Amino acid sequence: MTLALSTQGVDKSFGSLVVARDIAISLPQGERYALIGPNGAGKTTLINLMTGMLRPDGGRIFLGDEDITALPPAERVRLGLVRTFQINTLFPQLTALESVTLAVCERIGQAGVWWRGLPSERAAVDEAYEILKSLRLAAVCNRPTRELAYGQQRLLEIALALATRPKVLLLDEPAAGVPKDESTELFNAIAGLSKDIAILFIENDMNVVFRFASRIIVMVGGRILVEGTPAEISSDPRVREVYLGKAHHG
Repeated sequence: MTLALSTQGVDKSFGSLVVARDIAISLPQGERYALIGPNGAGKTTLINLMTGMLRPDGGRIFLGDEDITALPPAERVRLGLVRTFQINTLFPQLTALESVTLAVCERIGQAGVWWRGLPSERAAVDEAYEILKSLRLAAVCNRPTRELAYGQQRLLEIALALATRPKVLLLDEPAAGVPKDESTELFNAIAGLSKDIAILFIENDMNVVFRFASRIIVMVGGRILVEGTPAEISSDPRVREVYLGKAHHG
């Protein structure tokens, strides 16, 4: 089994608050793993540690065989570890095609010649269009970002991430704020992404999690409670207690 991303004994505390304790995760190449847990479990903190937004107090993080624990975020992106954020950070005035073409030009070191206009960057435009097509956004590629439905804007964020040619894609609640009817479409598009890309996603909708994840990691209080297949997780009494307890307490 070839690992795309892994952590060994990762720890992080803020004063007396432990947000990650002895985290060991192995994400194989091409797999779709879900990271779930109640609010405050440490899920986003773990992604921040993996992407270099936070430095761990202890432990190591690997992208493939490479130890990336001390690398800055931009270097991790260059090596193939890319995330999307919960917060929408798009260019409202650019079209979807322009936004993704700009991201492709950035990757190939051509962003500085953006003033030459899109037609002269034919290869970048073609690549951007193929990315948008893979996420079912071809029909709206020439519409300004601000006019896209919210679910389509979330898919555009993923398209911008794909423009970097990632090996690992970390999705922090990709369906947050997306209407129910659009979230299924969004996850169908994510499910159809290349199997060359390993995906770890945080999601609160258990229907989505059980439908799309090959394995599920459950975090509670900065620790991994359990990891398993959807069938194993759904029948695990500890997981039920975490979520039922949460439900009972409103």
